[in-house]
Amino acid sequence: MKRFRSLRWRLLALVELVILLAMVVLALGLSAMVRRTYLAHLEEQLAVEARLIGDALASAMASGPPEGFLDAEARRYASLLDVRVTLIGPDGIVWGESHEDRMPMENYLDRPEVQQALAEGRGTSIRFSHTVGYEMMYMAVPVEAGGRVVGIARVALPLRQVQANVARLQRTVGLMAVLFLGLVGLIVFLRLAPTIGAIGDLSDALGRLAAGDLDARVLPRTDDELGDLARAYNRMADRLRETIRAFQEEQARLSGLLERMTDGVLITDGEGRVRLINPAAARMLGVSPQEALGRSFIQIAWDHRLVGLWEESRERGQEGVGLIEMGPRRPVFHAVVTPLEGEEGAALVLLQDLTRVRELETVRRDFVANVSHELRTPLATLKALVETLREGALEDPQAARRFLERMEGEVNRLDRLVGELLELARIEAGRMPLQMAQVAVAEVVGPPVEDLRPLAERAGLTLTVHLAPDLPQILVDVDGMRRTVANLVHNAIQFTPSGGVTVRAERVGDEVVISVRDTGVGIAPEDLSRIFERFYKPRGSRSGGAGLGLAIARHIVLAHGGRIWAESTEGQGSTFYVALPVGE
Repeated sequence: MKRFRSLRWRLLALVELVILLAMVVLALGLSAMVRRTYLAHLEEQLAVEARLIGDALASAMASGPPEGFLDAEARRYASLLDVRVTLIGPDGIVWGESHEDRMPMENYLDRPEVQQALAEGRGTSIRFSHTVGYEMMYMAVPVEAGGRVVGIARVALPLRQVQANVARLQRTVGLMAVLFLGLVGLIVFLRLAPTIGAIGDLSDALGRLAAGDLDARVLPRTDDELGDLARAYNRMADRLRETIRAFQEEQARLSGLLERMTDGVLITDGEGRVRLINPAAARMLGVSPQEALGRSFIQIAWDHRLVGLWEESRERGQEGVGLIEMGPRRPVFHAVVTPLEGEEGAALVLLQDLTRVRELETVRRDFVANVSHELRTPLATLKALVETLREGALEDPQAARRFLERMEGEVNRLDRLVGELLELARIEAGRMPLQMAQVAVAEVVGPPVEDLRPLAERAGLTLTVHLAPDLPQILVDVDGMRRTVANLVHNAIQFTPSGGVTVRAERVGDEVVISVRDTGVGIAPEDLSRIFERFYKPRGSRSGGAGLGLAIARHIVLAHGGRIWAESTEGQGSTFYVALPVGE
């Protein structure tokens, strides 16, 4: 059914319809003309025949209606002329009838043809005859004798022959119309085939282009306007493909830029709905890009200060800048809202996450405070000892020696603190060279444990080492890893009042895991996540250290591509783990 709704069939149907209407009008016109011509000819023929009968029977009709004579004459003339003959007296009484019994017939004086004949000398009428049961043409002429009208001679002929002739003509015209329609349809179909084909090709190409096929082209079939249209379409498609590809490349670059930007970018339309948002902005606002698109900016910007800055900038039509601080441990944004031209109320929102900067400022501030605090105690002690010596303690050799020993201890403490700070600074800056070598795990664990064994014995603790058999070698900086193990073992001894410290090493998958377990006081859960921070000391700690040992150990392990973590139960002890990749 679809093909019959095509342009080709619609044009063909239109042409055929016009021709059909023309043929119908022609057939009707010809039929009417033939009917009129035939009827006029028949009318003249009947008039001649009626006058002939009237002239022949004038003398008989002048003497009155002879009984039965006129009926016989009417039948005789009817047989000769093949018509119906009716002879009517001047008073309208039927005197003779060729086809019917005249006795029951009514008066014919009021018949139209009779009245016209008496008035004009000839009368014609076409009507349906109830006597014979079909349509007839009547022709009546007055019969005169001696200068007076002695009767009326009327002849009638059935119009079935006329209708048959007209019907035959109509059939002939209809047959000609059908043949003409077929011939014209074939000519039109063949003549329109190239044109319709070219239009169909163009339509198909436009459909493919609209569906996204940028390579859809048309082969020109003709050199007329349709050929020019096809070539113009091809040029347009080429330019459209180049434009879309350029746009896609530009969009890809823009999308890539927005995807990789660390700053948040967000665009709202005139109704305040989000039309564009990059992953950074979605991450800062705590939503996914799919959830944000199409929603109101107020729904996704959950801070009233950010919403207020956005609304104020849109209302004033000017750029707005603000620092949005969400609170402790919450993001800090530097927000810039710029109204966009071309659409009233549209705006560009830029969000710069300053949380890391604020954290670094906090770390720097805490670092300075911690260093100051760590330096203040030994410096205050040294100052007090110097003042005591100046005030007379130098005169007492034993007191002076004791004060000097304490001063030496504080100076050593300052020296260790400064050394640890310098070492930590070099490690964090990546300036500490690692002398990597393939060594056995015992070469890393054994020496620091043996160095700290006297300290453990003085504290009344047992120090045990368990190394799994067939441990693979590890690729490490020996001095750095020994320093790490020493820090862990020293801390374990320092925070274990009784019991012992166990050092283990075993292979777990592709790693060698060194653990240091103690039976000491343990670490509170809120402190466990922060023990590797610089200067951090668990609450209640009585350690005299600066809190840098674990921070240094963490940086050394990470520099080796390893992992370090701790597990602890408060009051039952702690276990520190160092996982290093196998050096195979």
